[in-house]
Amino acid sequence: MEILPAIDLRGGRCVRLRQGRYEDETVFEEDPAAVARRYQDAGARWLHVIDLDGARAGRPGNLDAVRRIVAAAPAAAVEVGGGIRDTEVVAQVLAAGVRRVIVGTRAVREPQWLRETIREYPGRVVLGLDARGGRLAVEGWQRETAVTVLGFLEGVRDLPLAAIVYTDILRDGMMSGPNVEATAELARASPFPVIASGGVTTLEDVVRLRDAGAAGAIIGRALYEGTLTVEAALAACLPAGGPPVARAPDARGGNDA
Repeated sequence: MEILPAIDLRGGRCVRLRQGRYEDETVFEEDPAAVARRYQDAGARWLHVIDLDGARAGRPGNLDAVRRIVAAAPAAAVEVGGGIRDTEVVAQVLAAGVRRVIVGTRAVREPQWLRETIREYPGRVVLGLDARGGRLAVEGWQRETAVTVLGFLEGVRDLPLAAIVYTDILRDGMMSGPNVEATAELARASPFPVIASGGVTTLEDVVRLRDAGAAGAIIGRALYEGTLTVEAALAACLPAGGPPVARAPDARGGNDA
């Protein structure tokens, strides 16, 4: 299992929201590039970057910060989400040097657009499934739909997605532990690697997600608060007595999670 430190951007700074509420924001760092470099130096092979301004506005708002992150952490692969809702923006974000884009809102509303985008950029598209009470939310988690996570999966399981990022919104930023049961259910049903997000706080959380079949775990607030370190989380990803489960990604290509 991989560990993906989260860098959430708002106004060019590193912040964390609680349950996706923009009015409940904590600023942790002014320089996201320095944070990215620190995570890379700690051994992270992936960085999970979310443009919160983009998620809310429907268009990227922190591309300059993304470019600085990519330049500061050349040994890490970067995936970016937030406000990526048309093919031109997909191209623009990938041109910033990131490995993969995460799409959610338009993918949920227009699955045909998702199909077309994946055909154009095979292996470089991650599907973000953000759920509140099992139902998908869109537009930076501001609007809830009637679509369930597993119901939506059935309609896209034939696509060559790079991965799924599954977020339990009610756990996000709360340091209350991840929704291991829902993650395990999705991992069993999904033909794609499932990366868990929301609430990962302790080493026990990491181990439980590893044992539940998650391909990766995204960690945000816990790294800033100090309840976890990148080094300890990576060590906890290894199977007992076994070697690393995944090789370091080639930052120039590939889609392993």
